Amino acid sequence: MVTMVNPALVCLLVLLLFGQSCSAVSHPKPSCRYPPSQWCRSLEIAIQCKVLKQCMELRAVSLPQNAAPVSLSVFYQSLCPAWRSFLSQQLFPTWAMLQDILSVHLVPYSATKELPSEAFVPCQREEPECSVNMIQACVVELTGVSGLEIISCMESAADVLSAARPCLRLLAPALPWASLQSCVNGSRGPLLVNRSSAAARALSPAPAHLPWVTFDGEFSEEHQDRAMSSLFTLVCELYQGIKPPACTGIRVHLDRGYC
Repeated sequence: MVTMVNPALVCLLVLLLFGQSCSAVSHPKPSCRYPPSQWCRSLEIAIQCKVLKQCMELRAVSLPQNAAPVSLSVFYQSLCPAWRSFLSQQLFPTWAMLQDILSVHLVPYSATKELPSEAFVPCQREEPECSVNMIQACVVELTGVSGLEIISCMESAADVLSAARPCLRLLAPALPWASLQSCVNGSRGPLLVNRSSAAARALSPAPAHLPWVTFDGEFSEEHQDRAMSSLFTLVCELYQGIKPPACTGIRVHLDRGYC
């Protein structure tokens, strides 16, 4: 028994997965302004591009899972001006637009450049930066993904330390302030900061400055330089799956209501 394969479906699959045309295979040529990589992104686009049937068949043959998100880790000190600038100008705006394809891991820690790599000085709570590092480490531990929003809120304030409580109340109302205090004042907070410091010391190459950015656990000078000036574009380039509209510049028409 021979199973007939729809040539248009084959071509559409090639276009979606590899971004290549199929000149030898007949395929739908919809008069729409979306590139082939976006044809099956939504019901509206499929209908507009007249490929609804092909997209339904494509889903029936089980497309492979999309690529994993770009994994970005940032090693930083909470009161470092360069970190605060990077967070407000690059990291948070990029994450807000590309959070479906970007996984951010924040690593606040206390650097000890003057000491040998094997030496370790515990974070002292009475030091302002140590206190903020510990609070932010606990924020990440207790809130997960929303931790970036809370930390961005803190870092945008004139007094980062005093902003912790109102930012937590605003962006994570379900998390009691007492829970964060328990983490910071107990054994968990110092442990988290110590782990972050150990992770930083284990990096190769070791951080030469802060913030220090790695992608998928690897550091490169090129990625570091580009992350500091054009992180959004870099994340779009590094993502191996179908690019979201924010990366391609495609306009997505949504139903809008007015009051």
